[in-house]
Order: sequence, then structure tokens, then C-alpha cells
Amino acid sequence: MALRACGLIVFRRIIQSPPAETIQYLLLQTSYGEHHWTPPKGHVDPGEDDMTTALRETQEEAGLGAAQLQIVEGFLSELKYEVRGRSKDVLYWLAELKDPKTAVRLSEEHQDYRWAGLEEACTLAGYQDLQHALKDAHSFLLAAQKQ
Repeated sequence: MALRACGLIVFRRIIQSPPAETIQYLLLQTSYGEHHWTPPKGHVDPGEDDMTTALRETQEEAGLGAAQLQIVEGFLSELKYEVRGRSKDVLYWLAELKDPKTAVRLSEEHQDYRWAGLEEACTLAGYQDLQHALKDAHSFLLAAQKQ
């Protein structure tokens, strides 16, 4: 059976001058292994549904609770890969940080965090499937803005 994890691609909108809106994505750097960068995510606990897992993990890993986030309807990205010889499925929803000035509070699982534009976020993410998820999220947000 595949391992299953769920998380949120958390973003914030920053107003810059001249009047322009910039979307930044939250990535956390693990304090273990290769110190890779990833959105908040974690394994589904027994009896827990996927969205509950995504919200719980975001609270635990970044200190951002459900009340501080707005889930963006209609977006879901599924990644499938192998970890130490086992299949792993990861589901990511998209969530906007309601107040872009809200502080991130890291758990012991992470040593750093960064708010990054799409290009930098993809560079930090490293893995191609995560880069695709970030690009898909960005395209989804831009398309929604045009409606």
C-alpha cells in the first residue's frame, strides 16, 4: 500500500509599487535528510480525512491555522513518487494566507522558510513534480484573476 500525505500550497498576495500584485509561495526547508524545500505536508493519521491532515500539518509545521487560511476551491494537485522503495501519494490543495503579514512559526521538522515568487519557489523545490504542482497552482490563480 502506498504511503499517503496531504498538504497545502500556501500563498500570499503582496501589493508592490507601482501598483502590482505579486504572488508568493511558502516553502519550508526540512531539518533532516537533504534539507529539501517543500510546502507544509504530512502523513494521514488513522481515521483522518485528507483535508484535515493538510490543515493539521500546516498548523504543526508552519503555525498557520485554518482561521488564517482561505482554501481555494477547484484546485487539487496529486504527486506520485517513490521514497525508499515505497510508493507515495501526496495531495496538495491551494490556500491563501488571509493576512500576508502573519508570522510563520516553524516546528522542529524544519530549519528555515521562505516566501518566494514562482521562479524562486520552483528552483528551491528542486523536484520536477513539485515544480509542476507550483506552476499549476500559479496558472490556476492567474486564470481565476482574469474571470
